[in-house]
Amino acid sequence: MAEMKLLLEHSNDPEYATLKGYLAKGGYTGLGKALKMERQAVIDSVKASGLRGRGGAGFPAWIKWNGIEKEITKPHYMICNADEGEPGTFKDKELMENTPFLVIEGMTIGGYATQSKVGYIYIRGEFVDACRAMRKAIDEAYANGYLGKNILGSGVDFDLYIHTGAGSYECGEESALMSSLMGERGMPRLKFPHAPLPTVAGLWDCPTIINNVETYSCVPFILDRGGEWYATLGASTKNSRGTKIFSVSGHVNKPGNYEVEFGTTLMELLDLAGGMKGGMLKACVPGGSSVPIINAADCERAIIGYEEMAEVKSMVGSGGCMFLNEHTCIVSFIWRTAQFYANESCGKCTPCREGTKWMFQILDRIVRGKGQPGDAELLVDITKQIDGRSFCGLGDAAAWPVAGAIRVFPEEFEYFIKNGRSMVDSAESRAMAPKWAQPAYS
Repeated sequence: MAEMKLLLEHSNDPEYATLKGYLAKGGYTGLGKALKMERQAVIDSVKASGLRGRGGAGFPAWIKWNGIEKEITKPHYMICNADEGEPGTFKDKELMENTPFLVIEGMTIGGYATQSKVGYIYIRGEFVDACRAMRKAIDEAYANGYLGKNILGSGVDFDLYIHTGAGSYECGEESALMSSLMGERGMPRLKFPHAPLPTVAGLWDCPTIINNVETYSCVPFILDRGGEWYATLGASTKNSRGTKIFSVSGHVNKPGNYEVEFGTTLMELLDLAGGMKGGMLKACVPGGSSVPIINAADCERAIIGYEEMAEVKSMVGSGGCMFLNEHTCIVSFIWRTAQFYANESCGKCTPCREGTKWMFQILDRIVRGKGQPGDAELLVDITKQIDGRSFCGLGDAAAWPVAGAIRVFPEEFEYFIKNGRSMVDSAESRAMAPKWAQPAYS
């Protein structure tokens, strides 16, 4: 399959980031149709499309929208998760900078469908350009009657605000995001079944819908062209519909964002990114740093789809696709990944707080050339004590890369532990290693 641009079709046109340019390309047609439909019909259209959350979990969007109370007893809120802290992922940043009205229109449609009169876009603090682009677009939408009171004369009200975070990976988790948005520390809450779902009690204990930037950006197309049409995209997969944007990086000739239809093979995505650079394909992290790594053989048979990626023991995730060439030291790569998660753990729960640091300390010892027999087995054991036992998904995100790397590349860990240096002896692998670890390669 070739690249299929839907969300990114006009991303290179500066005029598309303005209301005039957006309208000229058919913008707000979806909202116009939605406002003439019953609210439930809008949700049913999203259901028919098969749209699943693009933030990483792949949860059906319509279930969230349909789960919000039908009778208004408290204010309803819409939240756009634009934190995008997953290493290797930069698609939402481009969507906000180049196609801001897609996000705004999608949230406005969602606000109408769920009887939400207020929406918040939670943007990570480092995304200054994205904040500016969204602010400009929101101001234009207000000035022309697409936000605020009585939108397009429909009697529907919807206000939209921007809230910038402070660069915390943890605040990409929806309950921590809500806590941060309310002025509290960015730490996760209790989850269902011990606590209500956000659709019941979210922001300020009110019914709340949370989706990410890419998910909302799909909604205008679904309402404009129909849920059934959208469901034809990716029809070759088991249960993945539409398109998905992948942020391709690593050892490729043309890193960047590529939008493809579900059902595209991973190798076709690699071809779109110009193929490998500096050596043969060795491994790939297909969905952001938190998903398990796969080797070249699995890359050859991997199909982009939620269930299909599970068949090669990995995930679509957030779409942060990193291709690694033959000169990559997997141990050093995972060492750096573990360091990130140890630093980003909020510290609320013991498995994540202690486990992430233990994993980093052991990997740190290994790359220093001081690995001990049984270190690989100890790392695997620690991942089992973190995975599924943490307060939120950060613990899982920290455990999966380590466990996956040891499962797929056990020989590299064994060699590093036994010999005090990497089995990948190249200038590139030495450059990737921490500076204090350089003598271990001599």
